[in-house]
Amino acid sequence: MADAIVSIALQRMAAIIEKQIREEIILVRGVKKEVSYLTSELKAIRNVLDDAERRGYKEKSIQHWLKKLEDTSHDIDDVLDEWNFAILKLQIEGSNNSVVPRQTVCSFIPFSCFGFKEVATRHDIAKKIKGLKERLDRIVTEKDQYDFIVGQPVRESDRVRSTSSLDVSEIHGREADKQSLVRKLVIEDVGQEELNPRVISIVGTGGIGKTTLAQLVYNDDTVIDNFKLRIWICVSDVFDEVRIAKGIVEIVKGSSPNLNELEPLLKCVTDLISGEKFLLVMDDVWTEDYKKWETLKNCLKFGAQGSKILVTTRSERVARMMGSSEIYHLGQLSDVDCWLLMRHVAFFGRSEEDCEELQDICKNIANKCKGLPLAAKVLGSLLRFKDTVEEWRNVLDSEIWELEEAEVELFPHLLLSYNELSPTMKRCFSYCAIFPKDTKIDIEKLIRMWMAQGYLSSNGSEGDLELKGKKYFNNLRMRSFFVEYNGETCKMHDIVHDFAQFLRKTKSYDVQVPDSSLEARKKGLSEANDPSLVSQVKVYRSLFSQKGLLPPSNLFDSTKWFRVLSLCECGFEEIPTYIENLIHLRYLDLTGNSLMIQVPQTICKLYNLETLYLRRCELKEIPAEIGNLIHLRHLDLYSNNQLKELPETICDLHDLLNLRYCILLPEGIHRLKNLRHLPNDYTESLHHIPQGLEQLTRPDIEAIPCGKDRSKLGYLKKLDQLNGSLELQIRLHDEEDALSKPRMPS
Repeated sequence: MADAIVSIALQRMAAIIEKQIREEIILVRGVKKEVSYLTSELKAIRNVLDDAERRGYKEKSIQHWLKKLEDTSHDIDDVLDEWNFAILKLQIEGSNNSVVPRQTVCSFIPFSCFGFKEVATRHDIAKKIKGLKERLDRIVTEKDQYDFIVGQPVRESDRVRSTSSLDVSEIHGREADKQSLVRKLVIEDVGQEELNPRVISIVGTGGIGKTTLAQLVYNDDTVIDNFKLRIWICVSDVFDEVRIAKGIVEIVKGSSPNLNELEPLLKCVTDLISGEKFLLVMDDVWTEDYKKWETLKNCLKFGAQGSKILVTTRSERVARMMGSSEIYHLGQLSDVDCWLLMRHVAFFGRSEEDCEELQDICKNIANKCKGLPLAAKVLGSLLRFKDTVEEWRNVLDSEIWELEEAEVELFPHLLLSYNELSPTMKRCFSYCAIFPKDTKIDIEKLIRMWMAQGYLSSNGSEGDLELKGKKYFNNLRMRSFFVEYNGETCKMHDIVHDFAQFLRKTKSYDVQVPDSSLEARKKGLSEANDPSLVSQVKVYRSLFSQKGLLPPSNLFDSTKWFRVLSLCECGFEEIPTYIENLIHLRYLDLTGNSLMIQVPQTICKLYNLETLYLRRCELKEIPAEIGNLIHLRHLDLYSNNQLKELPETICDLHDLLNLRYCILLPEGIHRLKNLRHLPNDYTESLHHIPQGLEQLTRPDIEAIPCGKDRSKLGYLKKLDQLNGSLELQIRLHDEEDALSKPRMPS
């Protein structure tokens, strides 16, 4: 986690220095040495963060050191963002007050052009940077006390190795899964000789029971009778071809080979399995490196037809890499099976009277596990040593992420998956804890929030951030961090959500929350979903309002650090003009404030804004200065029925990628042709709207033969009724869908 935050700060420094050099902007003098120092020290710290975070998981003093590092890195990012905003403001407002075109104004801004405010801003930023240097000095000094190892990887001993044995009496609820997999394994692969041996993968999140299911299948009588050789190998991490080959030889031959080189070991494997029908279980595979797998796979082809390889992994990417012909996504246990599993552990050795008294509480605790067997076992073990009803109720009333037993026994299993992520993906994952449990997360919005937080930028290059965000999301989804994915929305399993909350607790993301604000410290962290907490907190980066809850009047002046602000359906009649104070804001969602008929002009001073949702309001106009939002990429004005025109300055939004806009007059859309990121064939279609089309009824429209005329087709399908509204859904990377499969107005 700290690595991700440090990386963001380093990227910000590199970007802003590059910008100053490229555009010859002189805004802050005398801090070059301090910025250079911050860069070099953060790079040195980042080299030891693998070891620091591994040890910090258990050592409280290192946790405290990481907290200070993260807070300082956040503050560095904030100050550099403030610096960047000052440059941006000078460019935009300077060009607005000048006859010189905007694109040429930025080439050189001499010191004499600065007014009093610019000089004060420059001095303030320089002072903050020097203060951050002093804080980082102390952190670096403390670092040397811990003797961190540079580039320390996750230790192999941290992984628990599985075996093929199990106690069937302790298993609940996997009979149907077992029978399904047994059928897949014993079925004859007629006409599929080229797939021999066929690979079948069990995929699911940590603790869902993949290894247990593989053990059940491995020990099933039908499987035993069907395969002459059965081999169980716990692969774990790292994928060691020599160790795996040795294990296969040892199991088949019954003795350990006196070989250490891969080549003779593979030859030995080939000789032992040649012509034999085998089942090889490869449990807990992590590697995505095909070259490692290919070496072993080639010698397994000599088994008899019908041989199978059963893989368990947390990642669908791994399953695909291994050429799985079938991927079996393992689901959750039912509430009943989860309860039976917990009861087996929790009630061990108790009297029938005690069991009857505690049964209802135990069932409710089991429901908190949301079908995750490992959680049921861990909480069952915890309850086994609780003697009173009050102690059991305390467990029921606690969040799982607050329980010490979960920290020791449950979360380490999830931590293994987390540690496999890149720093950026760790940050993207932990951010999802801001959403309440069981929330259907809009993937498109989530990616835009990641973008607003700066997680998707790389070395100052914007690139296609949305595609990068989609890639990160898919990586997380394929590693089982998300469930119930349907292409547009997803959910997090409750235990995975608890783990994300736990990470944010131990990694101290409640930055600058006063000790007196315990509720904010518990709920808020660095993001909050309760606006009433904002007045108690100095620094928040995200805020999500609750539906129908009008935020406090001091919302926009109590903190200026928001990157993400979602105030949907909270009863706003008007936005305070001093919203312009939120200079860091990138994402603003005001959807569903149906009493709001206008937005203040000062919203157009949020020069960093990238995403703006104004859906389902009653706006009559958009401020003419909207063209100043030069970084705006996504603008949603859908279902503003009184809004019939866009200002001409909409053409200045050259970075705009996505626009949703309802308009009653078709001729009002022509000025969109100047938006450079709209697909050419789409903008062309806007120029050839048939005259009088808006007067046609729905049957008339359906009767018109469209053929291959995509301009007519793309427009006609958007007109739903007489005097109906036109919805433009413009997508940079999905032009075909935007034209041929438009969404109808609701």
